[in-house]
Amino acid sequence: MFTRFRLLTVAFATVLVAACGTGATTAPTAAPASAAPAASAAPASVAPSAAASQAPAASQAASASPVAIAASCMNGQVQTLTSGKLTIGTDNPAYPPYFEPDATTAPKPWKLGDPTNGQGFESAVAYAVAGKLGFPASDVTWTYVPFDNSYAPGAKPFDFYLAQVSYTPQRAQAVDMSDGYYYVAQSIVALKSNPITSAKTISDLKQYKLGAMQGTTAYSAIKDVIAPTAPVSVYSSNDDAIAAVKAKQIDGIVTDLPTAFYITAAQLDNSVIVGQLPVTPGPNAEHFSLVLAKGSSLTSCVNQAIASLKADGTLAQITKEWLSDKASAPVLQP
Repeated sequence: MFTRFRLLTVAFATVLVAACGTGATTAPTAAPASAAPAASAAPASVAPSAAASQAPAASQAASASPVAIAASCMNGQVQTLTSGKLTIGTDNPAYPPYFEPDATTAPKPWKLGDPTNGQGFESAVAYAVAGKLGFPASDVTWTYVPFDNSYAPGAKPFDFYLAQVSYTPQRAQAVDMSDGYYYVAQSIVALKSNPITSAKTISDLKQYKLGAMQGTTAYSAIKDVIAPTAPVSVYSSNDDAIAAVKAKQIDGIVTDLPTAFYITAAQLDNSVIVGQLPVTPGPNAEHFSLVLAKGSSLTSCVNQAIASLKADGTLAQITKEWLSDKASAPVLQP
């Protein structure tokens, strides 16, 4: 489902770029970090974990035990493209809520959002991972790499890359893909005028007529998690489901949260995200991974950093701040 969303975001980004009056995309260029948050201190060492190129089953919930980072993973010890520096890649335009605009014009080559300012979900995650590995913001640089190039075979101009790249076994054959840093939630999109927008819990949704694209996890979420009293409406595409919302044939569409951001921003006028369903991480759950070169010595270090961010609650806090609170997409409880 998410692979299709990434294709849609090309059109979304094009619309936003045109609105901002920006020009054509420039060639890959490194941009220095400017106002990113200070890096966190790194824990003491522990043996590195195996590099992950298979779907992990890690939870985003904080654990009772801290996770240490191997001394060999720290700045000055770990091998990176540039000694003592960490180069992070992402797509361009870099758009909210993953990357937020700077207070002034974003530095070239960035459009719409500024990865270097530490604002937005993925910018915050990137600097948090860097901090765990002992790289302060001043030692982090960013470079533009088109989405599809990030997981293509071959050498990489980055140490790691993030741009909502969903793990797939096919991608993991050509690159290393880290443990998940975000597990994709299902969400409900509706017109602002529809009474469903007053729903505060999953139980509140049961009385409304909902629809989803056939064969998706969204359809399963309606049946198994929401369990509405009315029959579920099934559509061959999200476009058909959007048309049904416009015609008031259904009260809301259930779709993954990244697609919901796109629908409310570019496809369905006067619409909102009513809320998102709680995520259940697992080996088969769709998740975003950091991308690294195949066989990178940094992969196990990145996995340790992600595990530490999960264990101390930092990753959960970042997710809540940028993909729930500031994105106006509250997590609906039973």
